[in-house]
Amino acid sequence: MQRVDGSGLVVLMLIFSLIGTSAAALPSSQKCDEALATSLAHSAFTSSSVFTSGYAPGYAKLNRRGGAGGWSPLDSDHYQWLQVDLGSRKQVTAIATQGRYSSSDWTTRYRLLYSDTGRNWKPYHQDGNIWAFTGNSNTESVVRHDLQHAIVAQYLRIIPLDWSEEGRIGLRLEIYGCPYWADVINFDGQGVISYRFKMKKMKILKDVIALKFKTAESEGVILHGEGQQGDYITLELRRGRLLLQINLGSNQYGSILGHTSVTSGSLLDDHHWHSVVIERYRRNVNFTLDQHTQHFRTNGEFDHLDLDYELSFGGMPYSGKPISGGRRNFKGCMESINYNGENITDLARRKKLDTSSFRNLTFSCVDTHTFPVFFNATSFLQLSGRREHNMISVGFQFRTWNPNGLFLFSSLADGMLEISLNDGKVTAHINVTQQKNSRVDIASGSGLNDGEWHDVRFLAKENFAMLTVDGDEASAVRTNTPIQITTGGTYHFGGYFLRTQASPSQRSFQGCMQLIQVDDQLADLTAVEQGRLGAFENVSLDMCAIIDRCMPNHCEHGGRCTQTWNSFSCSCDGTGYTGATCHTSVYEQSCEAYKHVGRSSDLYWIDPDGSGPLGPFKVICNMTEDKVWTTVANNLPAQTSVTGSSRERRTVLQLNYSATMEQISAITSSAEHCEQHVAYNCRMSRLLNTPDGTPYTWWVGRGNEKHFYWGGSAPGIQKCSCGIERNCTDPKYHCNCDADQKQWQEDSGLLVYKDHLPVSQVAVGDTNRPGSEAKLTVGPLRCQGDRSYWNAASFNTPSSYLHFSTFQGETSADISFYFKTSAPYGVFLENLGNTDFIRLELKSPTVVSFSFDVGNGPVELNVHSPTPLNDDQWHRVSAERNVKEAILQLDQQYKEVRPAPAQGHTRLELYSQLYVGAAGGQRGFLGCIRSLKMNGVTLDLEERAKVTPGVKPGCSGHCTSFGMYCRNGGKCVEKYNGYSCDCSATAYDGPFCTKDVGGFFEAGTLIRYNLVSDVVAAASSVEGKSVGTSLPMETNLTREDVAFSFSTSSTPSILFYISSKTQDYMAVVLRQNGTLQLRYNLGGLREPFTIDLDQRNLANGQPHSVNITRIERDIYVQLDHYPSVSYTLPEASDTQFNLVKTLFLGKVFETGQIDPVLIEKYNTPGFVGCLSRVQFNSIAPLKAALSTRASAPVSHQGKLVESNCGASPLTIPPMSAATDPWNQKDPDFPFNEERVIPDGVNRNSAIIGGIIAVVIFTILCTLVFLIRYMFRHKGTYHTNEAKGGESSESADTAIIGTDPNFTETIDESKKEWFI
Repeated sequence: MQRVDGSGLVVLMLIFSLIGTSAAALPSSQKCDEALATSLAHSAFTSSSVFTSGYAPGYAKLNRRGGAGGWSPLDSDHYQWLQVDLGSRKQVTAIATQGRYSSSDWTTRYRLLYSDTGRNWKPYHQDGNIWAFTGNSNTESVVRHDLQHAIVAQYLRIIPLDWSEEGRIGLRLEIYGCPYWADVINFDGQGVISYRFKMKKMKILKDVIALKFKTAESEGVILHGEGQQGDYITLELRRGRLLLQINLGSNQYGSILGHTSVTSGSLLDDHHWHSVVIERYRRNVNFTLDQHTQHFRTNGEFDHLDLDYELSFGGMPYSGKPISGGRRNFKGCMESINYNGENITDLARRKKLDTSSFRNLTFSCVDTHTFPVFFNATSFLQLSGRREHNMISVGFQFRTWNPNGLFLFSSLADGMLEISLNDGKVTAHINVTQQKNSRVDIASGSGLNDGEWHDVRFLAKENFAMLTVDGDEASAVRTNTPIQITTGGTYHFGGYFLRTQASPSQRSFQGCMQLIQVDDQLADLTAVEQGRLGAFENVSLDMCAIIDRCMPNHCEHGGRCTQTWNSFSCSCDGTGYTGATCHTSVYEQSCEAYKHVGRSSDLYWIDPDGSGPLGPFKVICNMTEDKVWTTVANNLPAQTSVTGSSRERRTVLQLNYSATMEQISAITSSAEHCEQHVAYNCRMSRLLNTPDGTPYTWWVGRGNEKHFYWGGSAPGIQKCSCGIERNCTDPKYHCNCDADQKQWQEDSGLLVYKDHLPVSQVAVGDTNRPGSEAKLTVGPLRCQGDRSYWNAASFNTPSSYLHFSTFQGETSADISFYFKTSAPYGVFLENLGNTDFIRLELKSPTVVSFSFDVGNGPVELNVHSPTPLNDDQWHRVSAERNVKEAILQLDQQYKEVRPAPAQGHTRLELYSQLYVGAAGGQRGFLGCIRSLKMNGVTLDLEERAKVTPGVKPGCSGHCTSFGMYCRNGGKCVEKYNGYSCDCSATAYDGPFCTKDVGGFFEAGTLIRYNLVSDVVAAASSVEGKSVGTSLPMETNLTREDVAFSFSTSSTPSILFYISSKTQDYMAVVLRQNGTLQLRYNLGGLREPFTIDLDQRNLANGQPHSVNITRIERDIYVQLDHYPSVSYTLPEASDTQFNLVKTLFLGKVFETGQIDPVLIEKYNTPGFVGCLSRVQFNSIAPLKAALSTRASAPVSHQGKLVESNCGASPLTIPPMSAATDPWNQKDPDFPFNEERVIPDGVNRNSAIIGGIIAVVIFTILCTLVFLIRYMFRHKGTYHTNEAKGGESSESADTAIIGTDPNFTETIDESKKEWFI
């Protein structure tokens, strides 16, 4: 879909004012479709050659049978042409062709050239290319082509490109159009036409300026007007481009700058007619050049163009003002000049205007012919010069887009001459083979492949050579290399393909040349064309067919266009977009989209309208368990102080955001909810002046509207939050600050009406009294949800569909959406034109198809999926078509790319409605489609589905596609707009159940979790969610799954313990030496079954993870990253864990029989360190203990602080095989440390290192003793807080945030914390 701005209405208003103003315009009732060729005399038809007199060009009239029934040339090759002289300039709208009557001769493909003079031909362009028309396939049928844009010419020339394979070139034709007449004025570069206003000063609100011009000059002022207040309008040529400059007014302080400059077109110095229309209404301007229109608004704030005295055409007025300095007057021809309904050319003809500056004013176009030559990659032009002469003098002008090419090659009597273009520089190379050191290599210029005309002059004679580019003698390159030259007499321009002993470094040139000189004589190219001089091959004479493929610029979003002769390319670096035309955004549309590709909270670039005009911008994405928040910050500091403001002179605080208002509006319009916190702290400063007064303070939101309500209230209600809740300090007022008290008060709350957000200004008006002061805080804009991302519709019948307005994507179109279905096929969407169409469909369970036709025949792209797509899971489809290529992509990994044809139609012209689902008898789609975006605009499927039979809004079943993002046992929960992860039965938290939940245990801290079924069942469910899921009613276990992470520096301790109503228990303990031990007592054995899990000291402050699984007699243990190891309970041992009772973490405090070894050796003083992600079967006891929103059967004693320090990544290196407890094999040889140290260094280094270590250790011990002495306290509470603790949630987070080695420094000093 395409956005429409207000300038479209302006265009319509202004176009109506143009009707009847142009002398060349036709009455609306007259159709320009007359047969122009039939009535012409035979002499009006000429040709390159004639087969015999019966095949003369005069017989080439449509449906005529005279002579041999049409024209045929002597030879059927690419040098033939048929020319028609229409007698005067005509407007041509169509052409029709036939083959030669009753023969096997016809033309299957041809080009059309046109000219005013029969010279300097211009090829007909369409869709950015030199157009090739489709001709005939037999002798009698007529093939007519209506021209995409009409042309004005007196001479037409048909160039056959292909013809009948059975015969030869044969042609009959008709030209359709109507008479054309216009007043023409020839400008000689000196004269200027002045149109004087009826009043000295004109305040102009609306302008319509139309004219046509042609010139061979690249510089020149076409029109200019100015006023004494600084307003001006100027239209001029600069480097062959049209530059429009407008200034509707600037102020003297510089705060309003009205200058606006817009460039259009290129290569306008081609001596062909170009049409210009400038339409202005206030600040809205339409600037049209040759059917290409640019819409823009002028800078500044003024609407009128204030001009004094006159408007001049053809140059600057002779006012002597500085603005006119250095600009050249226009040299060429203009016709049909109209200014606000006045025919300027007619007034000049009738001498109603001042033309005194012209030496000789003529009302006909004087052509200055230069006879250009057009070279392609297989062309050459051979000219003769003086033979056996001792001097070379050649010159020419060229224009090209290619950085490399051969200009000239000539074989000398004893060497060679080559002039070429290398990397945009002109280089001349002479090599004389008979002499030593007889090489000349000189280069000049840079960037000469810019499409403009450049002049080259080269002179070489005895011991001297000079190369001059663009007539700049001062920078001409000279050399005095000793050299003797003897010319060969033959010069090849534009190409050299002969096999000779000496050959050039390059073989061809693509571009145009003119004004070719050999031996200081201008080459007679007319004689060359007639075959009387020189030779040529594949050269187009008297024509320059250069095309600027970067104008109009197809590179979108600021992409940089570069081109060669045949193609263009776009550089998208730094734009945020990708693709052949920089059309597709590289970023997701919202934070919601980032969440659903598995991203966590962070700073992200988003692009809400995808390929639309809004650029990408950065936001903060906060992924919570059930919502996704998008935050856009502003630059107003919190508690900004405001003083000295009054109702008459308010202090206005301007807020600037990290995104533009248009970008923020894209967020708020698609969000489900937005909010912005505002706070007004006041002391004798009234806010809204409630209950009935005029507000002292107001704020400005989106759309520059003022609002008189405050946070916590709603639009139209002049109250603050306390007024809504009826708890203001003084009940007589609706805001705390309105009580005007000397004590500090606060009015704060959330602004939630999203159509008013964000806050862009706050005007404060009551801080000018003695003792009056206010502090303002405006928080960031926070928005939740993305309705466009989840906008979906369900198609329930094969014939159901949704229809929307016609898709507008002429030269660039992209479509993206998600679908899910269980059907094997179906049409997703379709839009039709007369012959053009675009369609996306599921062709089979594994194939998605993108097909379209822009006039070159149907094109179909197919992407194959390795797995079926009718799996009822979401799949993403994106398709793009532009002038360079078409792309179809499935699930962002399977792609097909199809380049566009080098020449052909490029515009997609559609007329029908856009159908989503079945249409036109196609196979209907069954399933869901969501987030359908077309050219960056999201189609509202849900709204249309509400009123459409067979289609329902929304779609269920998101977990089938996104459930994989719920990790660590989290369950996916369906929502209307998306899904969420239920982490209640896991030891994790966060939006994807990936956030570690852990706590710091001080000495004596313990967690007790009651595992008795009846107690658990009664208290396990809170608000429908279980924080700690209960065990089954049967509490005799044959399987346990235990997982946790820990870090500590203290030993010994009990990490994990499960008691029972019998003597059964399970325990994981950390022994005195820091090794880990698993103890099982299930009955049947005299002593508990113990497993020493590791021989390392794990009390090293590093985090370690433990996973234990018992299935009856088999026990599997995995520690850290090492492979799992299995153990087996003895045969005498029972396999049933009877009557489990309580789970303890950190310490055991239990009644009943407990293993005395545990109590004596490990239970005192208790675990000191971090535990995290603790899970026992389906229970997360540590998470339950830390939860504040539920009452689970859990309790704790002592200080428990939430911290994930026990789950940090492992930082110690993996153990070597020699010390790996899971791989106890003897090493092959004793390890000798000295082997890895270079000789002569190891022993000295060890001694020095030892001394340094002793010194450092002594200093550290002294510091520790001093610190403990200074901070000793007996029986008091004391914490050592790290810097930054003031802003941290807890002392733990402060330490973790400021001490990078925190995980390595957990020691006995923690005992000083509260116990």
